[in-house]
Amino acid sequence: MTPSLSRERCPRHVAIIMDGNGRWASLRGLPRSAGHKAGVDALRRAVKAAADFGIEFLTIYSFSSENWSRPEAEISFLLDLLRRFVRQDVAELHGAGVKIRIIGSRENLEPAMIALLDDAERLTRENSKLNLVVAFNYGSRQEISRAVSAIVAKAQAGEISAGEISPDLISQHLDTAGLPDPDLLIRTGAEQRISNFLLWQSAYTEFVFVKEFWPDFTAEIFARALEEYRQRDRRFGGIEAQTA
Repeated sequence: MTPSLSRERCPRHVAIIMDGNGRWASLRGLPRSAGHKAGVDALRRAVKAAADFGIEFLTIYSFSSENWSRPEAEISFLLDLLRRFVRQDVAELHGAGVKIRIIGSRENLEPAMIALLDDAERLTRENSKLNLVVAFNYGSRQEISRAVSAIVAKAQAGEISAGEISPDLISQHLDTAGLPDPDLLIRTGAEQRISNFLLWQSAYTEFVFVKEFWPDFTAEIFARALEEYRQRDRRFGGIEAQTA
């Protein structure tokens, strides 16, 4: 059962770095693949809890552009997990009113994988219960580079002038265009860094780092992070605290 939580000062957008699958498995004498499988179960719990808590946007860091440097067998397993999640869970998420959006580069992905991601977005496009944003093949520096390249190309074509370049314009060219910046970023596994995730978007995000590994993530841990967020004074560079 999802714990009850007051929606007063509840974040509108929560981002999660799901860290610790491998260490969780290692401590139990299990292969890393067992940790990744347990991590999918934790993801299901997190999505349900986010919807129950009334969060509008949940962004998860599922596969980074740097993850391609992992052993080939692990990459293959992770991609297979993603395929199974999309095939098995998207219909259920669709039934629950979840809208799915995939961010990250689709260059060099297999056509079958691109089609799978496109289908998940297309099926859930009209839903409004919860926006689930999946960062796949995503790296924030790479995202910003793509945005700058697109803006430069428009400037060279005479579509915009240098004087029109602004933070808002850059935001409009990021993968997250149209999404609110995250109010809260949670990272599991006790590490305290954001690992090339939503660097531009997290300028005023509150960070909560929890010691539990991702496979152990529960609605109770989620609620604890939300409660910590509610204790923060968000001033956005000003003097008085502002709500999310």
